[in-house]
Amino acid sequence: MRTLQEYPDREIMMLDLADRLASELGDHLRRHDGASLCVPGGSTPGPAFDVLSEQKLDWDRVAVFLNDERWVDEDDERSNTRLLRERLLVSRASAAKLIPLKGPGRAPEDDAAALAEGLKPHLPISVLVLGMGGDMHTASLIPGADTLDAALKPDAPILLPVRVDSSAVPRITLSARVLDEAMSKHILITGDEKREALDRAAHLDAKDAPIRAVWRDATVHWAP
Repeated sequence: MRTLQEYPDREIMMLDLADRLASELGDHLRRHDGASLCVPGGSTPGPAFDVLSEQKLDWDRVAVFLNDERWVDEDDERSNTRLLRERLLVSRASAAKLIPLKGPGRAPEDDAAALAEGLKPHLPISVLVLGMGGDMHTASLIPGADTLDAALKPDAPILLPVRVDSSAVPRITLSARVLDEAMSKHILITGDEKREALDRAAHLDAKDAPIRAVWRDATVHWAP
């Protein structure tokens, strides 16, 4: 069952989230040889990443990877990997190991199997942070996407290529199964529109509201 944590403003939320992520990663590292941190792209979590990157952790034992990625070069402004390098993999966190979600192939189908092999040693995810769109998508589990049905199956592969009619850029995403199996899950949302979308999702099927497929036992962090 998900829980909702409300904050008076976004700054306090980002500070609290960064503190919780650092605490959970530290706890996992005390009990295991390594830990994995799976995070969204986009600008919303940036302030939390700025704080998290400064925390004293054994970052050299942390594997970091994205929920999903657009199939573009890293220097492209649409690249989630570029944003991750700029906002999280800096300062102390620069010692963490980045596990790629983008390969050299011309399409995600070319590299999905090899990229999945690179992720396997770091699963299940130790600490997961997800975002959510106003259409109730998370990662690239997007209503209407060509591989959504496959991505929602209990036996889904680790990674799936994704194409959406509204976007000319192919994507690759972790499946709902892999995201849902994370040991600790956080969903970060801001604004009234997304809060209302979260409430609507409770009455919809996962095919129409993919966030439903991954919110079991998650903590939802919301600020206006």
